[in-house]
Amino acid sequence: MPGIPVTAPDAGKSALRRRLLAARAALTGDEVAAAGEALATRATALPDLAGARTVAAYVSIGREPSTRTLLERLRATGTRVLLPVLRPDNDLDWAAYEGPDALVRAGRGLLEPSGPRLGRAAVTGADAVLLPGLAVDRRGLRLGRGGGSYDRVLARLEAAEARPALVVLLYDDEVVDEVPAEPHDRPVRAAVTPSGVRRFGGVEEVEG
Repeated sequence: MPGIPVTAPDAGKSALRRRLLAARAALTGDEVAAAGEALATRATALPDLAGARTVAAYVSIGREPSTRTLLERLRATGTRVLLPVLRPDNDLDWAAYEGPDALVRAGRGLLEPSGPRLGRAAVTGADAVLLPGLAVDRRGLRLGRGGGSYDRVLARLEAAEARPALVVLLYDDEVVDEVPAEPHDRPVRAAVTPSGVRRFGGVEEVEG
């Protein structure tokens, strides 16, 4: 699985985000769709998801690695899927996924479930949490978009002493040598890309 070395000019989060977003913008719709199918196959084979009763996920937008097929496959197996609802303060509420027809267009181009809100703490009951991101490094540290919503989610999990499997969904070339880290950053358990799974924790393990 290829990785992008992060050199000194790209050391800052903003520079790295710009480069990764530019690479995503160059992808075609067919490439995004094909990656989404491969991601769904890889992710549903993960024991962390295959054995999960509740998975907190998200609806991909734009050129993000597509989660549409994955959401449907999880729901088809009887897994309870929670999706985020963006609050005015940039924190996340949650609601159950009831299929693509029950999604509504919200602010910032997001698609959100139309069902009852379950509260910010609903995520603490998930067995696995799928995280959006732009990159992950060899330590399992994730680079997000910088909005802070998922930092709050991770802090909430920590405060509740919840230990779900944290999994980030990425393209192959978004597994990098190093991302700029802060003391509060919490590593993910695994990164799923179209070509494989990379696990973290002690000894790094790659599954093709």
